[in-house]
Amino acid sequence: MLETLQNLDSQIYLFFNGMHTPFLDNFMMMFTGRFIWVPMYATILFILFKNFKPSHAIVYTMAIVLTIAFADQICATYMRPFIGRLRPSHIDNPLSQFSHLVNGYRGGNYGFPSCHAANSFALATFLAMLIRRRRFVVFIMSWAILNSYSRLYLGVHYPGDLLVGATIGSLIGYAVYIITQRILSGHHHIVTDDRTMKLPFVANITDGILNLRASDTMIGIGAVTVLFIIWGAFFG
Repeated sequence: MLETLQNLDSQIYLFFNGMHTPFLDNFMMMFTGRFIWVPMYATILFILFKNFKPSHAIVYTMAIVLTIAFADQICATYMRPFIGRLRPSHIDNPLSQFSHLVNGYRGGNYGFPSCHAANSFALATFLAMLIRRRRFVVFIMSWAILNSYSRLYLGVHYPGDLLVGATIGSLIGYAVYIITQRILSGHHHIVTDDRTMKLPFVANITDGILNLRASDTMIGIGAVTVLFIIWGAFFG
Protein backbone atom coordinates (compact mmCIF):
# COMPACT_ATOMS: atom_id res chain seq x y z
CA MET A 1 0.00 0.00 0.00
CA LEU A 2 2.75 2.44 0.98
CA GLU A 3 4.74 1.57 -2.14
CA THR A 4 1.66 2.16 -4.30
CA LEU A 5 1.13 5.59 -2.75
CA GLN A 6 4.79 6.47 -3.23
CA ASN A 7 4.66 5.43 -6.89
CA LEU A 8 1.50 7.50 -7.41
CA ASP A 9 3.14 10.43 -5.66
CA SER A 10 6.13 10.17 -7.99
CA GLN A 11 3.98 9.94 -11.11
CA ILE A 12 1.93 12.99 -10.17
CA TYR A 13 5.14 14.84 -9.32
CA LEU A 14 6.73 14.07 -12.69
CA PHE A 15 3.58 15.11 -14.54
CA PHE A 16 3.36 18.56 -12.96
CA ASN A 17 7.10 19.12 -12.66
CA GLY A 18 7.45 18.52 -16.38
CA MET A 19 5.13 21.41 -17.27
CA HIS A 20 7.70 24.19 -17.62
CA THR A 21 8.12 27.43 -19.54
CA PRO A 22 10.84 30.09 -19.13
CA PHE A 23 8.23 32.56 -17.84
CA LEU A 24 6.89 30.16 -15.21
CA ASP A 25 10.44 29.23 -14.17
CA ASN A 26 11.09 32.86 -13.27
CA PHE A 27 7.61 33.42 -11.86
CA MET A 28 7.66 30.42 -9.51
CA MET A 29 11.21 31.13 -8.37
CA MET A 30 10.19 34.65 -7.36
CA PHE A 31 6.80 33.64 -5.94
CA THR A 32 8.31 31.05 -3.60
CA GLY A 33 10.66 33.62 -2.05
CA ARG A 34 10.04 34.66 1.53
CA PHE A 35 11.14 38.28 1.42
CA ILE A 36 9.06 39.31 -1.56
CA TRP A 37 5.94 38.91 0.59
CA VAL A 38 7.18 41.12 3.45
CA PRO A 39 4.91 44.05 2.39
CA MET A 40 1.89 41.74 2.51
CA TYR A 41 2.91 40.38 5.90
CA ALA A 42 3.31 43.92 7.21
CA THR A 43 -0.21 44.70 6.03
CA ILE A 44 -1.51 42.00 8.39
CA LEU A 45 -0.45 44.20 11.29
CA PHE A 46 -2.37 47.09 9.77
CA ILE A 47 -5.51 44.93 9.49
CA LEU A 48 -5.24 43.75 13.08
CA PHE A 49 -4.70 47.19 14.58
CA LYS A 50 -7.38 48.66 12.33
CA ASN A 51 -10.04 46.19 13.45
CA PHE A 52 -9.18 45.46 17.09
CA LYS A 53 -8.17 47.40 20.15
CA PRO A 54 -4.38 47.40 20.68
CA SER A 55 -4.31 44.72 23.40
CA HIS A 56 -6.26 42.27 21.23
CA ALA A 57 -4.23 43.15 18.14
CA ILE A 58 -1.03 42.35 20.03
CA VAL A 59 -2.44 38.98 21.15
CA TYR A 60 -3.44 38.15 17.58
CA THR A 61 0.00 39.16 16.32
CA MET A 62 1.69 36.88 18.85
CA ALA A 63 -0.75 34.10 17.93
CA ILE A 64 0.14 34.38 14.25
CA VAL A 65 3.86 34.25 15.04
CA LEU A 66 3.33 31.16 17.20
CA THR A 67 1.14 29.55 14.54
CA ILE A 68 3.87 29.79 11.91
CA ALA A 69 6.61 28.83 14.38
CA PHE A 70 4.73 25.70 15.51
CA ALA A 71 4.01 24.63 11.94
CA ASP A 72 7.60 25.19 10.85
CA GLN A 73 9.22 23.47 13.83
CA ILE A 74 6.93 20.43 13.81
CA CYS A 75 7.71 19.82 10.15
CA ALA A 76 11.37 20.85 9.95
CA THR A 77 12.75 19.89 13.36
CA TYR A 78 10.75 16.80 14.28
CA MET A 79 9.07 15.13 11.31
CA ARG A 80 11.62 15.58 8.52
CA PRO A 81 14.66 14.05 10.29
CA PHE A 82 12.52 11.23 11.72
CA ILE A 83 10.90 10.27 8.38
CA GLY A 84 13.97 11.05 6.28
CA ARG A 85 12.32 11.20 2.86
CA LEU A 86 14.68 12.73 0.32
CA ARG A 87 13.43 15.56 -1.84
CA PRO A 88 12.79 14.52 -5.46
CA SER A 89 15.47 17.05 -6.45
CA HIS A 90 18.09 15.61 -4.11
CA ILE A 91 21.10 14.35 -6.01
CA ASP A 92 20.93 10.98 -4.22
CA ASN A 93 17.33 10.47 -5.26
CA PRO A 94 17.13 8.54 -8.58
CA LEU A 95 14.10 10.66 -9.49
CA SER A 96 16.28 13.76 -9.63
CA GLN A 97 17.62 12.80 -13.06
CA PHE A 98 14.07 13.09 -14.42
CA SER A 99 13.28 16.31 -12.56
CA HIS A 100 13.23 19.76 -14.08
CA LEU A 101 15.18 22.04 -11.75
CA VAL A 102 15.21 25.83 -12.02
CA ASN A 103 18.62 27.51 -11.80
CA GLY A 104 20.05 24.40 -10.17
CA TYR A 105 17.88 24.90 -7.07
CA ARG A 106 17.54 21.66 -5.08
CA GLY A 107 16.56 22.74 -1.56
CA GLY A 108 17.75 20.83 1.51
CA ASN A 109 17.99 17.10 2.13
CA TYR A 110 14.54 16.08 3.32
CA GLY A 111 11.18 17.35 2.12
CA PHE A 112 8.41 15.47 3.96
CA PRO A 113 6.36 17.33 4.98
CA SER A 114 6.65 20.67 3.22
CA CYS A 115 7.38 23.58 5.55
CA HIS A 116 6.32 26.04 2.85
CA ALA A 117 2.90 24.41 2.66
CA ALA A 118 2.60 24.10 6.45
CA ASN A 119 3.56 27.72 7.09
CA SER A 120 1.40 29.10 4.28
CA PHE A 121 -1.72 27.18 5.29
CA ALA A 122 -1.19 27.85 8.99
CA LEU A 123 -1.20 31.59 8.30
CA ALA A 124 -4.02 31.39 5.74
CA THR A 125 -6.27 29.29 7.99
CA PHE A 126 -5.79 31.55 11.01
CA LEU A 127 -6.56 34.67 8.98
CA ALA A 128 -9.48 33.04 7.17
CA MET A 129 -11.03 32.14 10.53
CA LEU A 130 -10.48 35.65 11.83
CA ILE A 131 -11.46 37.72 8.78
CA ARG A 132 -14.46 35.96 7.32
CA ARG A 133 -14.98 38.01 4.21
CA ARG A 134 -15.40 35.90 1.10
CA ARG A 135 -12.98 37.66 -1.20
CA PHE A 136 -10.35 37.86 1.50
CA VAL A 137 -10.66 34.12 2.23
CA VAL A 138 -10.47 33.34 -1.50
CA PHE A 139 -7.39 35.54 -1.80
CA ILE A 140 -5.45 34.17 1.17
CA MET A 141 -6.28 30.53 0.37
CA SER A 142 -5.32 31.01 -3.28
CA TRP A 143 -2.03 32.49 -2.15
CA ALA A 144 -1.36 29.48 0.10
CA ILE A 145 -2.22 27.02 -2.69
CA LEU A 146 -0.01 28.73 -5.27
CA ASN A 147 2.82 29.15 -2.78
CA SER A 148 2.65 25.41 -2.11
CA TYR A 149 2.39 24.50 -5.79
CA SER A 150 5.52 26.51 -6.55
CA ARG A 151 7.50 23.96 -4.53
CA LEU A 152 6.22 21.12 -6.71
CA TYR A 153 6.95 23.12 -9.86
CA LEU A 154 10.51 23.79 -8.70
CA GLY A 155 11.06 20.08 -8.06
CA VAL A 156 11.79 20.27 -4.34
CA HIS A 157 8.61 18.56 -3.07
CA TYR A 158 6.34 15.66 -3.91
CA PRO A 159 2.56 16.29 -3.94
CA GLY A 160 2.32 14.22 -0.75
CA ASP A 161 4.78 16.55 0.97
CA LEU A 162 2.52 19.48 0.17
CA LEU A 163 -0.71 17.72 1.12
CA VAL A 164 0.56 16.64 4.53
CA GLY A 165 2.23 20.00 5.15
CA ALA A 166 -0.97 21.87 4.24
CA THR A 167 -3.02 19.62 6.52
CA ILE A 168 -0.67 20.12 9.46
CA GLY A 169 -0.57 23.87 8.91
CA SER A 170 -4.35 24.12 8.63
CA LEU A 171 -4.90 22.15 11.85
CA ILE A 172 -2.36 24.27 13.72
CA GLY A 173 -3.85 27.50 12.37
CA TYR A 174 -7.34 26.41 13.44
CA ALA A 175 -6.20 25.20 16.87
CA VAL A 176 -4.25 28.37 17.68
CA TYR A 177 -7.21 30.47 16.54
CA ILE A 178 -9.59 28.62 18.90
CA ILE A 179 -7.14 28.92 21.81
CA THR A 180 -6.65 32.63 21.10
CA GLN A 181 -10.40 33.23 21.16
CA ARG A 182 -10.66 31.54 24.54
CA ILE A 183 -7.83 33.66 25.87
CA LEU A 184 -9.65 36.78 24.72
CA SER A 185 -12.58 36.35 27.14
CA GLY A 186 -14.00 33.28 25.44
CA HIS A 187 -15.97 35.21 22.83
CA HIS A 188 -15.40 34.88 19.10
CA HIS A 189 -13.94 38.06 17.67
CA ILE A 190 -14.65 37.54 13.99
CA VAL A 191 -14.15 40.20 11.37
CA THR A 192 -17.07 39.69 8.99
CA ASP A 193 -17.31 43.31 7.86
CA ASP A 194 -14.01 44.93 8.72
CA ARG A 195 -13.66 48.62 9.18
CA THR A 196 -13.25 51.05 6.35
CA MET A 197 -10.50 53.57 5.93
CA LYS A 198 -10.74 56.81 4.03
CA LEU A 199 -8.11 57.72 1.47
CA PRO A 200 -8.06 60.82 -0.73
CA PHE A 201 -7.90 60.31 -4.48
CA VAL A 202 -4.44 61.12 -5.74
CA ALA A 203 -5.59 62.14 -9.19
CA ASN A 204 -7.86 65.14 -9.81
CA ILE A 205 -10.73 62.89 -10.78
CA THR A 206 -12.95 63.93 -7.90
CA ASP A 207 -12.73 65.69 -4.59
CA GLY A 208 -14.45 62.79 -2.87
CA ILE A 209 -12.95 60.03 -0.77
CA LEU A 210 -12.27 56.39 -1.43
CA ASN A 211 -13.64 53.97 1.16
CA LEU A 212 -11.72 50.70 1.44
CA ARG A 213 -12.06 47.78 3.79
CA ALA A 214 -8.93 47.25 5.86
CA SER A 215 -8.57 43.70 4.55
CA ASP A 216 -8.78 45.01 0.98
CA THR A 217 -5.40 46.65 1.50
CA MET A 218 -3.86 43.21 1.93
CA ILE A 219 -5.54 41.97 -1.24
CA GLY A 220 -4.26 45.07 -3.02
CA ILE A 221 -0.70 44.68 -1.74
CA GLY A 222 -0.81 41.00 -2.72
CA ALA A 223 -2.04 41.87 -6.21
CA VAL A 224 0.68 44.49 -6.66
CA THR A 225 3.27 41.94 -5.52
CA VAL A 226 2.00 39.42 -8.07
CA LEU A 227 2.17 42.07 -10.81
CA PHE A 228 5.74 42.83 -9.75
CA ILE A 229 6.56 39.11 -9.95
CA ILE A 230 4.99 38.88 -13.42
CA TRP A 231 7.02 41.89 -14.54
CA GLY A 232 10.17 40.33 -13.12
CA ALA A 233 9.39 36.98 -14.76
CA PHE A 234 9.10 38.65 -18.16
CA PHE A 235 12.03 41.05 -17.94
CA GLY A 236 14.17 39.76 -15.08
